[in-house]
Amino acid sequence: MVAFADPTSDWLQNLPDLRGRLSANAMLSDITWFRVGGPAQVLFTPADEADLVYFLKSIPADVPVFTMGLGSNLLVRDGGVRGVVIRLGRGFGTIEVLGPDRLRVGTAVPDVKVARAAGEAGIAGLHFYRGIPGSIGGALRMNAGAHGVETKDVLEYVRAVDRAGNVHELSVADMGYTYRHCSVPADYIFTQATFRGQPGEPSEILKQMEEVADYREQNQPIRERTGGSTFKNPNGHSAWKLVDQAGCRGLRVGGAKVSEMHCNFLINDAEATAEDVERLGETVRARVKATSGVTLNWEIIRLGEPVEGRPTGEALAELFNTGAGKQ
Repeated sequence: MVAFADPTSDWLQNLPDLRGRLSANAMLSDITWFRVGGPAQVLFTPADEADLVYFLKSIPADVPVFTMGLGSNLLVRDGGVRGVVIRLGRGFGTIEVLGPDRLRVGTAVPDVKVARAAGEAGIAGLHFYRGIPGSIGGALRMNAGAHGVETKDVLEYVRAVDRAGNVHELSVADMGYTYRHCSVPADYIFTQATFRGQPGEPSEILKQMEEVADYREQNQPIRERTGGSTFKNPNGHSAWKLVDQAGCRGLRVGGAKVSEMHCNFLINDAEATAEDVERLGETVRARVKATSGVTLNWEIIRLGEPVEGRPTGEALAELFNTGAGKQ
């Protein structure tokens, strides 16, 4: 097993008022949906926003900090993550209905719970979150969307903490949203979001949510170990169609496989390593480029280091002849 130096004892001496939990060399494969990857040098679960601010202000400024939510849209490499991985938990799990068309939620709240809470409160427009895996923090960062609606369409305000421990309040205009992207600095950790929908009938909203859930059940491999949608849709194209046309449906590398149900999903169905998953993704990208001229960009976030001496990214691509590489 990969192991990093443990700085937590030294840090705790300088953090007497810390209320959150620090864990050294915590295996991220236990908490990511792919179930692959190495450890976090330090995994920190803050008690609340104030605890997060205190921690970030107190640790050395040169320590890298990364944030994860439910681990649904994340591929952690086999060598692990040097620095701190912050995972927001119960202290960021509140849901507050503000009126007939608004609600405020913590960013650790799963997307599906936001959809359900909005529906029960008669707030229409957030039903699409029923079909998005992960938590609100990731949805904010990626401008997550489905069924013709995106986060930017329903978001009002966001609270965030930067690497230096400063708190920011951002409007939706400040987020700089484009397709599956926001321009907020990467070191901002989102802690809270306020959404605005429209007054609606709970029964009708529930029906919309059921339709979204039924679609996912019938068209996506939601019961597999997967990271969700792998590649962004290029302008004018559907990523899954390009993958299918390149002959990659069912393609396997080691323990990782392109889903035969929906070929924009990679699945870990045979004790894959993170390298297997990334190599498969890069192989798909290379084949799509070779057959269509279109470059696919990853939607899944890849984080951390490979095992020492191993390649990452495009260096992993394997170009197969059509049909070759399937097992």
